[in-house]
Amino acid sequence: MVIHQRLHTGEKPYQCSHCDKCFAHKNSLVEHNKKHTNKDKYKCSYCDKGFVRKYSLVDHQKKHTGEKPYHCNQCGKSFARKRSLSKHQKVHTGEKSYQCSQCGNCFADKNSLTSHQRIHNIEKPYQCSFCSKCFRYKHSFVRHQMTHSGEKPYKCSYCSKCYIEKSSLVKHQRTHTEEKSYQCSYCDKYFLYKRSMLGHQKIHTGEKQYQCNICGKLFAYKCDLKKHQQIHTGEKPYQCNYCGKCFIDKSNLVKHQRIHTGEKTYQCSYCDKYFAHKHVLITHVNIHSGKNAISV
Repeated sequence: MVIHQRLHTGEKPYQCSHCDKCFAHKNSLVEHNKKHTNKDKYKCSYCDKGFVRKYSLVDHQKKHTGEKPYHCNQCGKSFARKRSLSKHQKVHTGEKSYQCSQCGNCFADKNSLTSHQRIHNIEKPYQCSFCSKCFRYKHSFVRHQMTHSGEKPYKCSYCSKCYIEKSSLVKHQRTHTEEKSYQCSYCDKYFLYKRSMLGHQKIHTGEKQYQCNICGKLFAYKCDLKKHQQIHTGEKPYQCNYCGKCFIDKSNLVKHQRIHTGEKTYQCSYCDKYFAHKHVLITHVNIHSGKNAISV
């Protein structure tokens, strides 16, 4: 009963002598200590990373081999880990067994519930060591720190362009690998995605379905309406973590931050010179092409 009551009291009397982490149960401390004493017991033959348990090594090596032995019987998608398959299958079954005690919303897995609950308690446990900005989610924190370090770990194998996020790389690589199968019926332009084609066609049709409820102005795209409404509200949600200046949209913030970081992402195909902004590159390229040549 004493052990059970620790669930309610939060008491953790067993402390690790290596890292000062505390535990409610002695067996949990014993298991944790193995990380310090036997951390290199099982070594990966690909990268020499060490593991306490053999099953952790086997699980890790799948990253190197690409092995995905667990298959979804509904859609055929494959996974390296059984728990990943179980989590994925809830997409098909609609099972959401983790419920928020504050608002009643349900989630498919515990991690999603934990992330959601931070909305209620406004907990931001991840703090940037460069600018002290705090974040609710670890992935947002890690991504943010890359804006300081300039790190872009995801590199395109076709054109060597680099990205901060894997999702951005995957999206970019489709421009190299996937056929543009959606054709505009007005100008014969092709698109990778149907939604991109439908969005493009509004240029031809003049359709503007999104209306500002303050001034009545119409917009073709929802994102343009949201950006416009910030003119009325004065909202500038994107703040520079270097100087504190605020911007209406993220693209302007990104452009502005290049003043601080010195990042130059636009490269001239004639002389390999780099530029921070696309319009400056275009002006520069015209010098090579002779479009801006001054006749004497």
